[in-house]
Amino acid sequence: MPDPAIHAFFAERKEAWLKKSLKASMSDEEKQTKHAECEVLFSNEQWLPNAAKRAGQISISTHPCTFSHPSARKNKNGYVTSTIADAERRADGYLRTGNTQAESDALGNAAALDVYKFLNLTMQDGKSLLEHMQLDTVTAKALLAIQSESYLALKDGFLAMAASNDESVTSSKIKQVYFPVGDSYHQLSILSNSGLIYELRKRIDRLRFSEEIKDLRALKRNNEFSGQDFAEIYNITTIGYGGTKPQNISVLNNQNGGKARLLLSVPPHLEKRDIRFPIGDFFVESIRYYDVRVPLNKLHHIFKANSDSDIPRRNLESGRDQHILAIFEAVIERMATLRQTATQQYREETSQLKHFQKVWLCPGFETERAEANDWLDQLCKELTHWLVKAYQTIVKKAVALGAAEVTHIQQLIESHREVLR
Repeated sequence: MPDPAIHAFFAERKEAWLKKSLKASMSDEEKQTKHAECEVLFSNEQWLPNAAKRAGQISISTHPCTFSHPSARKNKNGYVTSTIADAERRADGYLRTGNTQAESDALGNAAALDVYKFLNLTMQDGKSLLEHMQLDTVTAKALLAIQSESYLALKDGFLAMAASNDESVTSSKIKQVYFPVGDSYHQLSILSNSGLIYELRKRIDRLRFSEEIKDLRALKRNNEFSGQDFAEIYNITTIGYGGTKPQNISVLNNQNGGKARLLLSVPPHLEKRDIRFPIGDFFVESIRYYDVRVPLNKLHHIFKANSDSDIPRRNLESGRDQHILAIFEAVIERMATLRQTATQQYREETSQLKHFQKVWLCPGFETERAEANDWLDQLCKELTHWLVKAYQTIVKKAVALGAAEVTHIQQLIESHREVLR
């Protein structure tokens, strides 16, 4: 008794052949003759040898070259090698050959498609008929045990569809890349896994067009309750392979009318950030010397004033302190802005900020910020050093500041240090 899948295969082809051959004008005797002819034509004794001879006209391939270019299959060196990737399944998180149950494809003479379908029939044990022949199982031997041809001859004929050539032949119409390997390069032909392409289409179509999904959409459209949810995939487009002749590309392509689905593949929309939280140093990444150029230039005019100036010394000192505090306020404003963005942008695992800057700016350090003082001492020294360097960088012919001037700047900053907490 043949496997149900084999029985259904021949029953379908007999029905199609009779539908094409029988005509209403035929007599009962002529119809009986056609039925008898059909039984002989699709009997194991006649169909199997014929199919075995035609099997070599189609090559099984998991990555058909014709998806890269319709004319890529043949060139002056012969037919491009059929690629059959047999990758093992791994829990590595990648969408790749071996990690999905994708159907194998084939390319070649469309007149031999029935042989391809025959060999890919799934038997009751879950294996394909082709696998049974490759393993010489009882199922394969029972099927190919006929009088008109030997088992080995039939088997070799059918397995020609999955035969691999020792010589690798590629095509100039396939995209080529040179991939670095050690001190040299390895030339690769970039091919598409058509099984994955049409497995994606199958899953997307099931999500979009199955009867169950249609019923759930109808409930949603009518504002009716449903205890079951469903998913929607937006921004899908369709790509065509082969134009009006999808059969010239591959078997799977022909079965799907040459149409595959493409998911949206564009860079993510990133929120524009006017302020970027520093990773290494606040005084390098978050505030520029140029931002405080105005008070720095005013400060320079006061430093240049000599004892003969008409401006009273008290006014000079007052103006000096006012401009220093204006720079200090610019730092305070940037500090407040960064503390607001720190909750979204600060990452402890990637931050290279010095500890005193983390205490000053980052979330999670509020207690140390409020109670400790050593971080604040370091910050005041760093801020003084930055202000002096900013003055020397921005102002051309800057006045050389002595120890007394630098000490005064630090003391002025420290007198207002509490606003830094």
